[in-house]
Amino acid sequence: MLARLHVRNFALIDEVEIEFRPGLNVLTGETGAGKSILIDAITAALGERVSADWVRSGADRALIEVCFEVDPQRMPELAEWAEEGVLILSREIAASGRSVARLNGRLSTAGVLREAARYLIDIHGQHEHQSLLHPERHADFLDAWAGPTALALRRQAEAEYAALRAARAALEALRRDERERAQRIDLYRFQIEEIAAAALRPGEEEELLADRMRLAHAEKLAAGAAAAREALLDGEVTALDLLAQAAHQIRSLAEIDGGLAPIADALEGALATADDAARELRRYQEGIEFNPQRLEQVQERLETLRQLRRKYGDTIEEILAYQQKIALELADLEGGEGRVEALAAEIAERSGAFAAAAQALHATRLAAAERLAAEVQSHLADLAMERTRVHLAVAPPDPGAEAGGLASMLGRVEFLLAPNPGEPERPLARIASGGELSRVMLALKSALAGASPVPTWIFDEIDSGVGGQTGLHLGAKLGRLARHHQILCVTHLATVACAAETHFVVEKIAAGDRTEVRVRQLTEEERVGELARMLGGAPSTAIEHARQLLAAARAPAA
Repeated sequence: MLARLHVRNFALIDEVEIEFRPGLNVLTGETGAGKSILIDAITAALGERVSADWVRSGADRALIEVCFEVDPQRMPELAEWAEEGVLILSREIAASGRSVARLNGRLSTAGVLREAARYLIDIHGQHEHQSLLHPERHADFLDAWAGPTALALRRQAEAEYAALRAARAALEALRRDERERAQRIDLYRFQIEEIAAAALRPGEEEELLADRMRLAHAEKLAAGAAAAREALLDGEVTALDLLAQAAHQIRSLAEIDGGLAPIADALEGALATADDAARELRRYQEGIEFNPQRLEQVQERLETLRQLRRKYGDTIEEILAYQQKIALELADLEGGEGRVEALAAEIAERSGAFAAAAQALHATRLAAAERLAAEVQSHLADLAMERTRVHLAVAPPDPGAEAGGLASMLGRVEFLLAPNPGEPERPLARIASGGELSRVMLALKSALAGASPVPTWIFDEIDSGVGGQTGLHLGAKLGRLARHHQILCVTHLATVACAAETHFVVEKIAAGDRTEVRVRQLTEEERVGELARMLGGAPSTAIEHARQLLAAARAPAA
């Protein structure tokens, strides 16, 4: 619900803060006191168009904040914006005409404020938040009023339509990309065959590089091994001979000085190691391959790998992974014909299911439309419009009308009225009389009270053109409506104001050389005085009449 309104430097308002309550809240005051200014301020905070003219004379900017208490579980559309059950929409208007929008203190746009406001508040008056005046919303109201069956059928139809569109889009993509699909199939087949023909083996490239190095330097390796072996074993004076002499000499000396024994051991170990090395060098030298043909083969294999790496991956492992990946994609592409058949079958099935759900919804709407029209007509009779005819035009579903959107495919719904006998039925937006429109809107809202999810409704001078007994009915209806929604009502009728739980008076006063609009909540005794003012006539009679109205308004609840 709307919990608080804060306005500063807006039009004639210096600063006003109002705390609203659940149920029916009324704002009264003399004509021209500034009641509608408050509604203008609320609409500005809800993201509607603003003007620099609204900034109070002498101020550099105006500020309007509206604070709502919301339940994110009941209003999931607002969950991303609400913080701890609170949603604050604010608008700052500079004297230059530029405005800044904020949502819970964060910079936003007027469009986001308007989107949030759709779920928070519905204003009836001379402003734009009049959901019943937009025919595209009428089906929503009828389905909600009709109850769970209609809502379930609508959800089913919407789900079937979404699945139908997805299947059609998939089929269209398949057919549109047929040439590309064939090209990709040929490409993937060639690539898979090319990689398979190479018979790649992880680690192979490292082995080939080592082979190439040995084959390319075979002569150098052989010469070096031979020279080292000769130094160890085959020269006139070999390293083995010298090591043996040194080991023998130190071992003899170790018999005199035992401290030389470790050196003797080391020399004898070195001699054994050098002997092993000489034998290994012989085997290595004998195994060196002088094979230009083998070197050429290795070079060709490395070039093959280089070409594959250039096209498919930096390593053999990556090339093999790419082969597996495109093999899966190829299988998917080659199954395209089967997918075309499956999608065509799904489209036929979804089309039939959508048509069946749409037809069942239409039948439910037709039955509910007659009952809803009768209920609205009953409410209008209470408001001195008993001769008004109400009709809900429910168009049949047209699955082929996709150009008009899902609403046209399901069949559009529109409220039509003939305010006077002999007049043709017309859409709500074309009702000429403001008083008639106000009463029709209240009758419709009374009938739809339980169906509308919007928690706060504002009626700006809904009593225009209403008086007498009709005013009593109007107040009673607003009171009943306030059981389902928080209601804010700007009114000139005492018979409406007396039905409120919370009563505010709007006053225009002179403060020095300036005029200001102020708002205050009335006490019980102050309400009597304000109602008496609204009734007019002799003060004593008006006061007594005001007390009687208040007592009568409370009687049903007593």
